[in-house]
Parts: sequence; C-alpha cells; structure tokens
Amino acid sequence: RLSFVCVWVDETRPRLQGAKLTCWELVQQRIPHKLVVDGASGLLMYNGKVDCVVFGADRVAANGDVANKIGTFNLAMAAKAHGIPAYACVPTSTIDVEIASGRDIVIEERCATEVTQPAGKQQQPFAPLDTQVFNPAFDVTPAEFLAAIITEEGVLYPPFGQNLRDAKARALERERATRQEGLRAIEERIKSL
Repeated sequence: RLSFVCVWVDETRPRLQGAKLTCWELVQQRIPHKLVVDGASGLLMYNGKVDCVVFGADRVAANGDVANKIGTFNLAMAAKAHGIPAYACVPTSTIDVEIASGRDIVIEERCATEVTQPAGKQQQPFAPLDTQVFNPAFDVTPAEFLAAIITEEGVLYPPFGQNLRDAKARALERERATRQEGLRAIEERIKSL
C-alpha cells in the first residue's frame, strides 16, 4: 500500500471519467486519493500540494504532442506555471508516428446536452435554452509542456521524435516475437496430437 501518496483526481467534466473511473481504479488498488472539481487543480498547485501531474493519452503525435480528455492541456499549463513536471503515461499503441503534431489530430465535439443537462434529457437544463455550447471530448497538450512520456518501453525524454519512434519500434518487435512464440507453441501442440 502506498501510504505516502495522495492522488488528486480531477472529476473530468462533463462525463466525469475521473470521478467514475479513475477513483474506482484507485480504490481497487487501495491508493489514497481525493476527488476535486476540475477548476481546483491550479489552486492545489499554487498551494504546494502537487509534486507532479500524471495523465494518460488517447493519442501521441510524432513530435510528442498528446491528445487526452478535455482539461489535460489546462493541467499541463498550470503545472508548467508552477514548476511542476507533467508526465503522459501511455501504452506505445497510442503512439502514431504518422501524425506529425497534435494539430493534425481531429478533435471530436460532443453533444451540448452533456454540458447543459448532465443528468440526462429528463433533467431541466442548467443554461438558458438558446445557449450555444462548445464541448470537445479531447484537447492536445503540446510536447513542450511535458517533462517525459512514460511507456512500457521506458521513460522517454525530450526531444521526443526519435525516442517515440524507437519505443514504437521496440514494442512492435516485442509484439511480433510474442506472436511468433505463440504460433510455435500452437504448432508444437498440434504436432503432439
């Protein structure tokens, strides 16, 4: 058990993935944590309550820009402003060396009612009916806001370009070798029948 760690978990509006998923995972691992409203992260950093910022990513561009749930870029900017390192922790499967930068990643825009009626359409809207909503599912954190990208192939430091390509190549080679080993085991099993 990690008694020296306390994870501050952003609720991750509007879909509340932090509150629902991240907190559940931390409970399962018995890792101490506190759920905070998304807007409180900067205050926690300002008050010296944060040692580092760690987040995942759905996609990593060749230059190290990362796309993740909306609000990640704000966390990384606040961390940089307070001299706190920010780390993206990703499987190499999210690295896309064919995408030059985060500017090339298409960002999905989600339904307005996720913001205006988060409990569902049966709920009275929070905002006036004619209010326009901008509800992107993701944002892109530029590589210069990251201290490192953590993968199963190791910790990658800036400049990320070649480091990401090398990590991706190692992961693909390991995956290929594992597949070949599995095929050999199947062939041996078939021969023994």
